[in-house]
Amino acid sequence: MDAVTRIERALNASMDLAASPGSPPRLAEAMRYAVFPRGARIRPRLCLAVAGACGDDQPGLTDAAAASIELLHCASLIHDDLPCFDDAATRRGKPSVHRAFSEPLAVLAGDAMIVLAFQIMARAAAGAPQRLGGLILTIGDSVGMPHGIVAGQGWESEPRCDLAQYQQQKTGSLFAAATAAGAAASGANPDEWRRLGDRLGEAYQVADDIRDAVSDEEELGKPIGQDAAHHRPNAVALFGLDGAIDRLRALAADAVGAIPSCPGAADLRAVILLETQRLLPRSLAARAA
Repeated sequence: MDAVTRIERALNASMDLAASPGSPPRLAEAMRYAVFPRGARIRPRLCLAVAGACGDDQPGLTDAAAASIELLHCASLIHDDLPCFDDAATRRGKPSVHRAFSEPLAVLAGDAMIVLAFQIMARAAAGAPQRLGGLILTIGDSVGMPHGIVAGQGWESEPRCDLAQYQQQKTGSLFAAATAAGAAASGANPDEWRRLGDRLGEAYQVADDIRDAVSDEEELGKPIGQDAAHHRPNAVALFGLDGAIDRLRALAADAVGAIPSCPGAADLRAVILLETQRLLPRSLAARAA
């Protein structure tokens, strides 16, 4: 079974759990709306790729970890789009959750998906219960305080912040969770895989800054110019466009160099280089090659 099929199956199962008899139907519908149709699924695919390189001897737990990371990512997007943050009208080419379902349901959907992420991991851990504690800690640390995506969002409300720290927490932390969780679900040492996720996360954020500055709403699937409008730290503003592209290239190379020795290292290198190339708008992809 390929990675996309595994991820979609696990996410559908999690949505079925959320929509169990007795659940508020509109809330369950808002949660499913936020998760489907799928985006790039780059974080869960990364989780599965690392697990595969480490043996993937508990595929049910791996699938739950990958789905959990995507649920947490989607929850963060719901909250990012709220009027108190970006007030974004669209996401992935359709109305954002608060526009489609109301602000209260958007807040609740995001909250419920955060909890659901940990519920599905606990349910999947019967075959390897000794791995659950480390897996929950790995993913939980990447979401909350003091260094997770909540902290990264919090820096937007501070008068000053360090760009690298902001990007590492807001975006890099969940990429680090993806690589570390893939290792942890397979019984490998998650700490050896964090640097790969850190570098990929920072690369993704730099690419997102570039897309926000030069792409169009049709290609991006969400409003553009948000960083400038909200005076947020931005790699293009700091380095210029060419400097930001150079930074992306350097981060991709650093990520490749961070892959630990493992049987699937060569395949992972190819995947990482391809994924970082795909992050840029089509008009700039050749410049970053």
